[in-house]
Amino acid sequence: MAVQAQGWERRLIDFAYEALEGQIAAALHFTNDDRSLAAAYKTCEQLTKSHSRTFHMASGFLTRDKRRGARALYAFCRVCDNIVDVRTEGNDPRADLARWRDQLLDPNQASGDPVALAWADTRTRYRIPWRYAEQLIEGVARDLETVRYETFDELADYCYGVASTVGLMAMHIVGFEDTRAIPFAVKLGVALQLTNILRDVGEDWRAGRLYLPQEELAEFGLSEADIATGQIDDRWRAFMRFQIERTRELFSEAMPGIALLNPDGRFAIAASAELYRRILDDIEVHDYDVFSRRAHITTWAKVRRLPGIWRLSKQVTQEGDG
Repeated sequence: MAVQAQGWERRLIDFAYEALEGQIAAALHFTNDDRSLAAAYKTCEQLTKSHSRTFHMASGFLTRDKRRGARALYAFCRVCDNIVDVRTEGNDPRADLARWRDQLLDPNQASGDPVALAWADTRTRYRIPWRYAEQLIEGVARDLETVRYETFDELADYCYGVASTVGLMAMHIVGFEDTRAIPFAVKLGVALQLTNILRDVGEDWRAGRLYLPQEELAEFGLSEADIATGQIDDRWRAFMRFQIERTRELFSEAMPGIALLNPDGRFAIAASAELYRRILDDIEVHDYDVFSRRAHITTWAKVRRLPGIWRLSKQVTQEGDG
């Protein structure tokens, strides 16, 4: 099984292999006890539940230790995002992000923060290459400087930094057969982040950001003035159909990688991907209105889809084995 890659995909896959071949997380030696570590993981569990119901549900299908690790990973990523997105008067997000990075590297500092403690334990336990975490921090930091992307290739680089890196770290927690899984994880991360971008157009615009490729907007006769007014017309519908179709293709191309993961983690990853993909359906159902509402999937709709996702995870595995 191999993923066909060219252009932007090849570049991102090279980033992933470069990070894998770099430094593996060294053993951290910090003073802690089972109680403090359990409390740290509990903090991560609560943070995950309050900020991402989809990820919380999907990670619930992992074994206990892997579930704790996945939620520590989510909490680590959430803190990175919050440093950049949640601004307070007088704070310096660049300095705060640098301090957070240093805290994660220093065992003594890690033990003083519940998320840092749980994440330190997780990345050591699952030997997650530190470079992936570093690439994520670098990706998140882009939001402090870049609020427009001219081409899709440039946007794909951003998606790798803030999302594919998360999938690559999750892959180490879940366990994987061999490095053939890497290109699939990269594609899935890009698909997930593109879904975020399409869902959050209005919210991002109000925050002063526009992630939609400028070049592609122009191809459909759209300008930033159209985004500002939230106008939904035939140009916008055609543009969004194009974006959604490409994102769905990436989801489909990523799914065969499920077969390369450890069996006890396949359903969880399939559920995370498939439930998130349904956000695209909701955007379509509401006539591509991503300006006045935030697309979402209800809890019941998620639960209703789980049996089908379970069958899909089995089917993909069988096809991969074949």
